[in-house]
Amino acid sequence: MSDNRWSADRRTFVKTAGAAGVVGLAGCSGGGDGSDGSDGSDGSDGSDGSDGATAGDSGNSVPEVTWVLNPAEEEIDIQVQYQPLFEYLESEVEVDIVEQPTASYSGTAQELRRAAEGDRLFADVSPGAVAQIPSELDVTGMRVAYGAEQYFSLITTTTDSDIESLSDLEGEVFASAAPTSVSGTLFPLYMLSNAGLDIGSAPSGSPEDFDLRTSDHTTAREQLIQDDRIAAAGTGAFSTAAHVPQEQFDEMSQDFVDISAEYEGAGESDPELQLLAVSDPIPRAPVVSNAAWEESLKDDLRQLMIDAPQEAFEHDSQADIAEALNIDPAILDMDESELSEDQQDDLDLVEAHSLWFSGVVEASVEDYDPVAELGRELGLEWSQL
Repeated sequence: MSDNRWSADRRTFVKTAGAAGVVGLAGCSGGGDGSDGSDGSDGSDGSDGSDGATAGDSGNSVPEVTWVLNPAEEEIDIQVQYQPLFEYLESEVEVDIVEQPTASYSGTAQELRRAAEGDRLFADVSPGAVAQIPSELDVTGMRVAYGAEQYFSLITTTTDSDIESLSDLEGEVFASAAPTSVSGTLFPLYMLSNAGLDIGSAPSGSPEDFDLRTSDHTTAREQLIQDDRIAAAGTGAFSTAAHVPQEQFDEMSQDFVDISAEYEGAGESDPELQLLAVSDPIPRAPVVSNAAWEESLKDDLRQLMIDAPQEAFEHDSQADIAEALNIDPAILDMDESELSEDQQDDLDLVEAHSLWFSGVVEASVEDYDPVAELGRELGLEWSQL
């Protein structure tokens, strides 16, 4: 490896269009969670796999592996976010990582369902995908954030709201992330049900005691802040914890204080939100592969991820992120007082594109049994989602 890590052989973020051309594709905007991801390649149009090559190798001596990217927050260009990990893997093994963003959680699951013998797929998925299609994937490992192997779901409201407890949400409008998002919808529904609200056939149908609006974590948060009709929102803590003062977590959840990677930055963002509920700890989202892929390359890449140093999950600099997002890196050297509102937004966007996890640890399907049990508690038929 070169002295300046693996950055000497920098990869292209987007091999065909460039990063700026796919920002809209990488996130799921406003209700796009119904997409089946069919606008992406399913990896079946180039090879029958008889020579050990996957679709798209086209005789190239470097094997291609498709990485299906699962959206979480609308504003994130996930291909830019994952750049350091892909560079690291390509520097250590002779492989070409081909990024394939999907428009929704369900789109990611569909790509794994489509994968056939001869296809090589990794995917970053929601914990719910393990319960949804366990026979069609192998768990590569669990993504951890600075030592934390668990994360949390939050329900929040605005500080000027009349909502003081979850039971007050009867008859109100509730915003959440994608229907199959574990932290953004399923755990919030579970908490609302435990508070005595009738969730009806949600998430696939409608609740009885409140109106549910699903989208993504960012949109749910922004709807809560900007739309007076939204009484509360359910999101992953990574989306809203920064808006909740630490003392509210101190009072409500010692688990969150002790475990959550988001606790340190709690309360640092405006506007302030009021905490209504914190979930039990949730196993962090995994990286998975298609079960039909049986080459040794799969095991080599898996072990590389598990053994990777923390630097493999970090960009070389924020300037690299800014350039990939077509943002002027000069704002990184400006004092806060010098920044315009748009420049501050750009700076926040650059910071948000740091890869959210700092490592991958060994895990199995059994590690996600709590999520499968959650589904059973909600009466879900995972295979039908």
